[in-house]
Amino acid sequence: MTAERLDRGLLGLAGILVLGAMAPLLDSTIVNVAIHVLGRDLDAPVSTVQWVSTGYLLAMATAIPVTGWTVERFGAKRMWLVALVLFLAGSLLSGLAWDIGSLVAFRVVQGAGAGLMLPVMQTILLRAAGGRRIGRLMAVVSLPVLAGPILGPVIGGLIAGHLSWRWIFYVNLPICAAAIGLAWRRLPADPPPSRPRLDVIGLALLSPALAALVYGLSRVGDRGGFAHPEVAVPLAAGAVLLAGFTWHALRAADPLIDLRLFGSRSFAASSALLFGSGLALFGPMLLLPLYYQQLRGESVIATGLLLVPQGLGSLLARPLGAVADRIGPRPVVLAGIVLAALGTAPFALAGRHTGMPVLGAALVVRGFGLSAATMAVMVGAFDGLDRARIPHASSTSRIMQQLGGSFGTAVLAAILQSQLSGHPGPSGQVTAFDRTFWWTVAFTALALVPALALPRRPHPTPAVDGKRNTTSTTAS
Repeated sequence: MTAERLDRGLLGLAGILVLGAMAPLLDSTIVNVAIHVLGRDLDAPVSTVQWVSTGYLLAMATAIPVTGWTVERFGAKRMWLVALVLFLAGSLLSGLAWDIGSLVAFRVVQGAGAGLMLPVMQTILLRAAGGRRIGRLMAVVSLPVLAGPILGPVIGGLIAGHLSWRWIFYVNLPICAAAIGLAWRRLPADPPPSRPRLDVIGLALLSPALAALVYGLSRVGDRGGFAHPEVAVPLAAGAVLLAGFTWHALRAADPLIDLRLFGSRSFAASSALLFGSGLALFGPMLLLPLYYQQLRGESVIATGLLLVPQGLGSLLARPLGAVADRIGPRPVVLAGIVLAALGTAPFALAGRHTGMPVLGAALVVRGFGLSAATMAVMVGAFDGLDRARIPHASSTSRIMQQLGGSFGTAVLAAILQSQLSGHPGPSGQVTAFDRTFWWTVAFTALALVPALALPRRPHPTPAVDGKRNTTSTTAS
């Protein structure tokens, strides 16, 4: 059992990487809280200010596909430092922006850094671990994911209420500077690069495809559904480009993203779950704050504090990463999905005066279930993969999460908007939120289907030298 624990060196490496990842994950929630302040202080309409978030998301989506190639061509340590420097530069320039146009441009720089950062972090950690103890690693790496939704709204509310909007971006500077210093000194040196050829055709197809899809999905809430041309046209264009990339990648000798990964049943099921988690995780991240603010009349800071129980539940689930390593991802994911649905159901029954202790307890259960399922899904995604395929798998899993998050937010925003339009008045507002939360419960339950395709027990894990670890349990 002792040999299965994370050694101090691996924990130290994870800590350095988690520090850097804190910056983009905190930034996104802080900026979203302060959008109205940016519009007021920069004298810009809502339609223009939204590009502060949309431009960032588009840059992220465009940068993710090239991550695997850059890691193989330049090395993971170099690319981690490049990502941090880009994010730091974008944060500094965003804080110095003189108008809304310059702010949007500098947010694109930030987004490019963020798009590189998370796949590179996964690649470094999984290579260092040699494919073993993935659940334990995900428990460590999940810390910034948990801290962002908890701390972001509170920090954003405090800055918006008491400081200049520029501090929304300046708060990233000390985090990035510390992460760069530690990474420069402590991350292991890169091995000699393999110098693979860049799949230019794949890049020309996939990056615009993801940007078009993310843009179209980001406009669903504002445009009242999927039928509006500003939504339908980019979604159609993105789908055509994505189909073209799929055709190309299955025939290319060295594609930008190796779609043959989906030949692994475990990876394909995990990817479906990562995409579907957008409906169970990212969509409710939009619904829950709106429920507390619009239906209960809570302030931004109070809403952030009321959502803390969900983060606490997530923290309580972290030991289940080790359980998924030991018994396999399927039982942990199935149990997590059931708990997430049970934790969401009370909000589908709630009204304006439902007791806060009841909702707080529900959030603890919901956070516990989602965190357990997410960690175990990542175990399934990388289960049995050899070292050479990790960069492609990291990029692909991040793409699925990005598209799933955008899709989940768009779908639930459209459902809520439709329900609010069909149920006017104070009592109708309660009905609208209840029905939308029921949709969330249903979407969460649907995740049980791909979860059944995950391995019941872990595969033998490949060692760093390419030989398999025969001490692992044989897959069923």
